Amino acid sequence: RPRGCDSTLLDLRPIFFIVGVLLTTLAAAMCAPLIVDAIKENPDWKVFAASAGLTLFVGVTMTLTCRSSWTRFSIRQAFILTTASWLVLTMFAALPFAFAGLGLSYTDAFFEAMSGITTTGSTVMTGLDNAPHGILLWRSLLQWLGGIGIIVMAVAILPVLQIGGMQLFRMESSDRSEKVMPRVTQIASGIGFIYLGLTAICALALWTSGFSGFDAIAHAMTTIATGGFSTSDGSIGGFGNEYAEVIITIFMILGGLPFVLYLQAVRGDPMAILRDSQVRWFISFVALCIGITVLWFYSTHEVNLLSALRYVSFNVVSIITGTGYTSADYGAWGGFAIVVFFFIMFVGGCAGSTTCGIKVFRFQVLYATAETQIKRLIQPHGVFIAHFNQRPITEEVAGSVMSFFYLFVISFIVLTLLLSMIGLDFITAVSGAATAICNVGPALGEIIGPMGNFQTLPDAAKWVLSAGMLLGRLELFTVLILFAPSFWKG
Repeated sequence: RPRGCDSTLLDLRPIFFIVGVLLTTLAAAMCAPLIVDAIKENPDWKVFAASAGLTLFVGVTMTLTCRSSWTRFSIRQAFILTTASWLVLTMFAALPFAFAGLGLSYTDAFFEAMSGITTTGSTVMTGLDNAPHGILLWRSLLQWLGGIGIIVMAVAILPVLQIGGMQLFRMESSDRSEKVMPRVTQIASGIGFIYLGLTAICALALWTSGFSGFDAIAHAMTTIATGGFSTSDGSIGGFGNEYAEVIITIFMILGGLPFVLYLQAVRGDPMAILRDSQVRWFISFVALCIGITVLWFYSTHEVNLLSALRYVSFNVVSIITGTGYTSADYGAWGGFAIVVFFFIMFVGGCAGSTTCGIKVFRFQVLYATAETQIKRLIQPHGVFIAHFNQRPITEEVAGSVMSFFYLFVISFIVLTLLLSMIGLDFITAVSGAATAICNVGPALGEIIGPMGNFQTLPDAAKWVLSAGMLLGRLELFTVLILFAPSFWKG
C-alpha cells in the first residue's frame, strides 16, 4: 500500500457488501416475472428461475464474505460504489434478456438492461405486442427500480459527493427546520412510499381509461420512473387512447418534480412545491415549449387546435422529462419540430426527480451567475450575490455547475465522434449521443427516431451508447473520476 494512503479508502469490502445486497434484491425482483410466466405457462419462467438463482448466489456470497465492522463510507468508496452498483446490476439484469427466446445477443441484452436501469427507454426489441408477459414486466420493473434508485442517490449520495452543484441539496443543512426528516434513511423510506403510491394511482387511472390491468401496471411503473418502456411497438400511440395520453402526461410531469417536496406536502406543507423556484422554472419552461410548438404545429398542419395540443403536449413532456414515450412521429412534423425536440432533450426535469438530462437547477445557477457577472461589469464597485431558492450560491457550487456543463459538452462530443467512427450517419450519431447521455430514449432520424429502433446498430455502437447512458444517469463526475490516476493513489 503506498505511503500516506488511508487504509479505509482502499477497503473494498463495504462496496462488495452493498453490491451483494443489491444483487439479492434484484434476484427477488426476478421472481415477479417468473410468477407471471409460470401462470401464463410460458417456458421463460425457467430462464427467470435460473437467472434469479445465479444472481442470488453471487449476491449472498458477496454479502456473507464481505461483512465487516465498517460504520460509514469514505468519499472514495462512495464514488466506486455508485458506478459499480449500476454496472454490476446491469450485467445480471441482462441475463433474462440473453437467455429468453428473444434471439438477443448478450450485447443486445446488456443494452436493453442498461436502458432499463438508467430509465433511458431506448430498445433493441421488436414484436412487443406479442412478447411474453414476463419479459415485458421485467423491462418495466427495471425502469421502476432504476427510478427509485436515482432518487435515493440524488438525495443521499450525490449531494455529499458535491457533484455538479448537487451540494445545493444536502440534507445535512445547518438550518435543521428545513430538514424534511431527521435522517436520510427516513427520507429514503418516505420517498419510497410516495413513489409506490404514485405508481398505484397512475396504474388505477390507466386501468379506468381502458388499459388492461397488465398494461396499466407496466406503463404506470415506466411513467413514474420517466423511463418510457412500453408493451407495444407503437409506444403509447399504438393504443390510440386519448384519455391514457392525458393521464400519462400528468404523471410524467409529476415524475419530473423533486420527490422530497412531496414529502413536505404530505407532512403538512402542500405549498412547498409551488414555493420552489426549480419547480416554477420547470413548469414555465414546459408550458412555453408546448405553447410555441402548438401554435407552429396548428398553423402548418391540417389539424384542429385540440388535436395539436394533444400531440404536442404529450411528446414535448415526454422528451423534456426524458421519458421517451411517443404518440406520433414528431420526426416527420418538419424542421422546426426536429430542432425543438433535439434541444429539449438536454433539459431534463428537477433535481431529486426520476428525470435525467442537465436538470433545471443547473440552468438556474448558470443564469443567476451570468446575471450577477453582468451587474458587476456595469457597476464594478457594487456587491452582487447570485441566489438560488433565496439562498446565496457559493463559488464552490457555481464552479461545480460550470464544470458539469464543460464535461457534459465534451462527453457529448466524444460520444458523437465515436458513433461517427463506427459508421453511423450524422443525424443518427448526434441524436444517438444526445439521447444516451440525456437518458431520453428515442432519437431522431429514420433508424433510431420515434418510430425506429436501436436493433440494427452495430454492436460497437450499442456499447458506446450503453456507456453514454451510464455517464448521463450518474451525473458524469461519478464515472469519470474513476479514470483519474490521482483517485486511485488516494
